Amino acid sequence: MNIQRLGHAAILVEMAGTRILIDPGSYSSDDAFSVTDLDAIVITHQHPDHADPVRLPGLLEATPDVLVLAEGAAIAALPALAERAVSLRSDDQHQVGGITITGVGGAHAVIHPDLGVATNVGVILSATGEPTLFHPGDAYDPAPDGVDVLALPLSAPWAKLAETVEFCRRVSAATVFPIHDAALTSSGYAIYWRTIESLGGAARSVRVAPDETLSV
Repeated sequence: MNIQRLGHAAILVEMAGTRILIDPGSYSSDDAFSVTDLDAIVITHQHPDHADPVRLPGLLEATPDVLVLAEGAAIAALPALAERAVSLRSDDQHQVGGITITGVGGAHAVIHPDLGVATNVGVILSATGEPTLFHPGDAYDPAPDGVDVLALPLSAPWAKLAETVEFCRRVSAATVFPIHDAALTSSGYAIYWRTIESLGGAARSVRVAPDETLSV
């Protein structure tokens, strides 16, 4: 499995001869919107840092034969998704090449009670002979069993570091790498990541920069 970070929550996963792009959002690099030879695009929820309303339509136009899976509110909010996407729901399974994509959860983490609760469906990617990857979108609630690699949201308006550590421990993945980190400064980043390394419980905690690739 190769996982290329493309800025903030966006990752390109390559395994079992299949390429899947997850959450190309407004903080993602331009590379997230120019990838080729994709088999699927996954959108966990409607927030622009996970689904860029400006650049996503161009990506969808450039990939007319690619399966698009998106959480329901994202489909309703973005016309480009409404024309293309298949609904991504909790516990649904979609076979894409050699990969099984399974929806996980349903609620976005609470930013503030006055804002209400948005929807969010994370995904598990699994394939025969490959590690199992979990991208939770914006939630620390579901902690599925059997996860080998966790894409860990490191910083968000809805998160505090103690919750990040506990989520990491509950998932109990052997390998953890950061996503959702665009709001952190370079000086503050080390505080967050050192805490995950020392308290998160993973055998391998890898600080992968937005332009780097992790092989598992």
